[in-house]
Amino acid sequence: MNAPAVNEVKTAGRMPRQIPYIIANEGCERFSFYGMRNILTPFLISTLLLFVAQDQRASEAKHVFHTFMMGVYFFPLLGGYLADRYFGKYNTIFWFSLIYCAGHACLAIFEDSVNGFYFGLFLIAFGSGGIKPLVASFVGDQFDKTNKDKAKVVFDAFYWIINFGSFFASLLMPIFLRDYGPAVAFGIPGILMFVATMVLWSGKKKYVHVPPAAVADPHSFARVVRTALLTQRPGAGRPGLVVAGFGALAAIVSLAMTPSWGFVIAACTALVLLLACVGIGASMQLDRARGVHPDIAVDGVRAVLRILIVFGLVTPFWSLFDQKASTWIVQANAMSTEVSLLGWTFNVIPAQMQALNPLLVMLLIPFNNLVLFPLLNKIGLVPTALRRMTAGIAFSALAWIVVGNLQVQLDAGDAVSIAWQILPYALLTLGEVLVSATGLEFAYSQAPASMKGVIMALWYLAVTVGNLWVLIVNSGVKNEAVIAHIENSGMGVIAFQMYFFAGFALLAALAFGLYAKRYKMVDHYRA
Repeated sequence: MNAPAVNEVKTAGRMPRQIPYIIANEGCERFSFYGMRNILTPFLISTLLLFVAQDQRASEAKHVFHTFMMGVYFFPLLGGYLADRYFGKYNTIFWFSLIYCAGHACLAIFEDSVNGFYFGLFLIAFGSGGIKPLVASFVGDQFDKTNKDKAKVVFDAFYWIINFGSFFASLLMPIFLRDYGPAVAFGIPGILMFVATMVLWSGKKKYVHVPPAAVADPHSFARVVRTALLTQRPGAGRPGLVVAGFGALAAIVSLAMTPSWGFVIAACTALVLLLACVGIGASMQLDRARGVHPDIAVDGVRAVLRILIVFGLVTPFWSLFDQKASTWIVQANAMSTEVSLLGWTFNVIPAQMQALNPLLVMLLIPFNNLVLFPLLNKIGLVPTALRRMTAGIAFSALAWIVVGNLQVQLDAGDAVSIAWQILPYALLTLGEVLVSATGLEFAYSQAPASMKGVIMALWYLAVTVGNLWVLIVNSGVKNEAVIAHIENSGMGVIAFQMYFFAGFALLAALAFGLYAKRYKMVDHYRA
């Protein structure tokens, strides 16, 4: 199963000829994923969760949706580890893709079975999550220092094709769900995922295959961290180990809260606390690993820990972004869906508003590269990766201020057209382009060669943490004391949550911008 030695493709600075296979695979896979994801909330509310009281159905659907999304972005840890350590990126992507196909089949077959449907969601989360950190890094593997200048173009094209698939899926799948039922609506994405798998397989002999580590690395990230935490110096304590121990204790306490918090919130909170405290503790004592491990390994760990701070500060963005497929659909259900455009009047299915996001992405990526970024360069405001990400988080906050204002009008009984959601979609999408498309390239370029799969997995883990914030806030507003406090403010619960998330993102943008000034970029493209 191990991949062969790196198959070097002599590109001489040219675009690698194998890239179209990966791009086509990604377009089909993203159609399948977004086609399923964007009809999940309305299907849960209208069909699968009818046994739940009507006034609680939307909240329960949001809980299921964000739990699923947490799984999608948690399993990259497993996929990244298996690819880096055992099977290589291509083999891991291929076999997880087959599991992914099986999950789609379950959704189509078990449309009336809660357990069967949830099992399908688990398989999709497992398969989709397993390949998620690998496809982007697999793209990066096709480049070296002779043609790395073309990597940004391909990462943008990669992100563009993701949204090309997402656009048509978001536009068409709500219609198929309404007119042909869930078996067809969930079956079509399954067919596209099978096509994606076959396209990937057909290009197998053309790819650059970077082999996994043949043996356990004695100077791996985990071993360097362990040495740093456990090494004792004469006359000095081990404050880093104390911090790491506190994280382990806090994680145990979090798991003990499972009966009241639920397993997903408790387990993910435990993981976040453990990772954060171990990382902080290791950074406090990292120099103690020198001598036991080579300087290049220790410096690599320090670089990874710095990257993880960037990832952590991005998590509030994801808590806002992923709610467009849950909270924003719930809001759209309460809006007037009749829209007039150029003399035509038509009804919009609330879930179809999701199509605005990929459509705007396809427009904004070339606009940014051809117009906005060159203009900023000319006036001296160089749009570096971290500056773009800072601005993106801020734009997402502005989007949520707008939807909060719309919700206030709805709570007051005013009729609000669904067309007003176009503005927050535009703001949120601009934020997405600046954060997500940039983050893919940032994560790959900053990761040491031996850890690219795991680093990409940790980038996606930030999305899990973002969805964790959503579950925590949703659980918090179910508390009677919290609800009473919100109602005394004269504001509805949903509007309060929207303004809360906007403020959360603004604070994150400020912290991100301050940290970005201190961060030193490195270059870890293949020589």
